[in-house]
Amino acid sequence: MQTLTAILVSLRPRQWVKNLFVFAGLIFGRQLFTPAAWIAGAAFAIFCALSGAIYLLNDVADRERDRLDPGKRERPITAGRLGAGTATAAAAVLIAAGLGAGALFPRAFLATAIAYVVLLVAYSVWLKHIVLVDVLVVASGFVLRAVGGAVAIRVEMSGWLLICTILLALFLALGKRRYEYLALGAAAAEHRPILAEYSPALLDQMIAVVTASTVTAYALYTMSPETVTKFQTHLMPATLPFVLYGIFRYLYLLYRRQLGGSPSELLLVDRALRINALGWILAVLLIIYGPRLE
Repeated sequence: MQTLTAILVSLRPRQWVKNLFVFAGLIFGRQLFTPAAWIAGAAFAIFCALSGAIYLLNDVADRERDRLDPGKRERPITAGRLGAGTATAAAAVLIAAGLGAGALFPRAFLATAIAYVVLLVAYSVWLKHIVLVDVLVVASGFVLRAVGGAVAIRVEMSGWLLICTILLALFLALGKRRYEYLALGAAAAEHRPILAEYSPALLDQMIAVVTASTVTAYALYTMSPETVTKFQTHLMPATLPFVLYGIFRYLYLLYRRQLGGSPSELLLVDRALRINALGWILAVLLIIYGPRLE
């Protein structure tokens, strides 16, 4: 029982909020109230299994360095409550089960799931040690989730939405790097060697570029003729204030409150972010699925 509990904790269920990107194709493909919702739900479960397996493998690979981090040294693998061999075996089972279930979906979904596993395993072993590539790979993981959800239900996802996804993921990944760099101080490079290649000034510049790009891309998406035609409304720009507030709130938490080590957990613990996210979701659903107001 203790081993199962340790495995469950190592799967980091609180991080599964990242897999909500799987539902982007369902919502923006106007399939939310159709049987496709059940398929998207199954795709979400598969990505939860695959991402959990990646967390296990990543904790095994980083267990020595994680002992230097006060926030990570109590993780089951790092603390010795879960053996590396057991964790690796559990990860292999989850990957096999996830890809096996993915074989029941369209081939494009299975290919996306395989690409996700290969990319994130490569990240755990090698790519996270290459400057800039590390954050790009993390962002690509979010894009693959969104693509996987879309191909699972056979809908085409807007190129603008994919651009917004990778930009938002880059924004969060860079924010996390900045938090780690400052929080770990002199021990930053010992915990995560790639941090030696960054500096607060460089990260601040990249965050500024990605922040502006994310807002611009989303604004253009809401006003594009493709979006207006697809949803038969000009009201999508009304969701932009929620995006602006969410980004500004995260920057406030990152720069003024010195938070941001886990953006997904921030969404769960910060009341303002939760309310804003809920407001954005409700606004999007009302505009896309509600009665035409114009």
